[in-house]
Amino acid sequence: MSTTLEAGRTTPRPRRYWIDQWDPEDEGFWAATGRRVANRNLWFSILSEHVGFSIWSLWSVMVLFMGPAYGFSAADKFLLVSTPTLVGAVLRLPYTLAVARFGGRNWTIFSAALLLVPTVAAGFVLHPGTPLGTFLVVAALTGVGGGNFASSMTNINSFFPERLKGWALGLNAGGGNLGVAAVQLVGLLVLGTVGATQPLLVLWIYIPLIVLAATCSALFMDNISSVRGDTGAMREVVRDLHCWVMSLLYVGTFGSFIGYGFAFGLVLQNQFKQTPLQAAALTFLGPLLGSISRPVGGWLADRWGGARITLVNFALMAAGTVITILASQAGSLPMFVIGFIALFVFSGVGNGSTYKMIPAIFRAKCAEPVQARRLSGALIGIAGAIGALGGLFINLAFRASFAAVNNGVPAFVSFLAFYAVCFAVTWLVYLRPGARTAL
Repeated sequence: MSTTLEAGRTTPRPRRYWIDQWDPEDEGFWAATGRRVANRNLWFSILSEHVGFSIWSLWSVMVLFMGPAYGFSAADKFLLVSTPTLVGAVLRLPYTLAVARFGGRNWTIFSAALLLVPTVAAGFVLHPGTPLGTFLVVAALTGVGGGNFASSMTNINSFFPERLKGWALGLNAGGGNLGVAAVQLVGLLVLGTVGATQPLLVLWIYIPLIVLAATCSALFMDNISSVRGDTGAMREVVRDLHCWVMSLLYVGTFGSFIGYGFAFGLVLQNQFKQTPLQAAALTFLGPLLGSISRPVGGWLADRWGGARITLVNFALMAAGTVITILASQAGSLPMFVIGFIALFVFSGVGNGSTYKMIPAIFRAKCAEPVQARRLSGALIGIAGAIGALGGLFINLAFRASFAAVNNGVPAFVSFLAFYAVCFAVTWLVYLRPGARTAL
């Protein structure tokens, strides 16, 4: 494969899979060569990230198979699904740096193949009698799937022009987020056909998919030379106030999506006494719709501005939270499911709109497009890492709430307060009259 691309022609280079000249803002280059190469990398990035999300959220499904014979309480299970969230969040920073150090294609191959480790390990421990500590260690290994998101988004950010970043990043992230719904659908299929005694079937389905993702990454993806070695961008961007503002907002959007995705089934089982099969029949709906809505959020942000869509979105997330509180107090499962799924949908829209804000911020601040791309790529990695910690906080809040009052109402009240803070911060920093960076 050639590595130097110019408008309308390609020139062979000694190194395979490396692109030495890449300028997506040049419309001639983009029309002649760039669009095709960028889209090819996007589709196979989505495949790898999709499988990564499935493995990251694997234990949100495995806990549905863990009946009374395992001897774990609701608090134990919330701790179990919290562990991969923490590890995945921590790994997102080094995964972001890895794109600059090793190249986007090269790191995608490695990170996809690495998913085999937690998947195979889960097969050895999934039986009654295994100590909780062992489960926690194996669940922590699945955190590598959470790291895939940061490297994938940082990589794809470099391939697309500013005018298409909202849609491209939304599609990349949304396709990856669908992995949460996909693994829950696989769990539903297994529960519905052979019952709760065969969790290993879920693993056997995913092992060949992991091999497929790694192989396709090796065959069809590229590295961009201008991104290589740019590890100083992260040190530069952490000194910018926008880094911490956007990270806070992403805690509210992506943190909600991944936290609710991990917790939904356990909440249904413990608050509404649903069986594993009944819970699995509902849990996939939220992540599915939240993933589909993410590219919509990016598209709306491209059209109306990321900050405006984000502001409205936090108001709608607050409304969805109020519905879940009222439903919990009334004991209404249908009303609760409506409110909870609304939270997934709006968290997905907010994921897309907040990620569109990041390149827009640096486009306004930087004179050179290359500088804007390198800083926005670094912030995408940082915000992705901090945002994922929101999923940990959500599951820990649910754990404390169920331990205290045996329902999720106190947790939802805390989420409502946080969405109000995010609404206020979005308006104050980006939308109020006289804001320094109006988006």
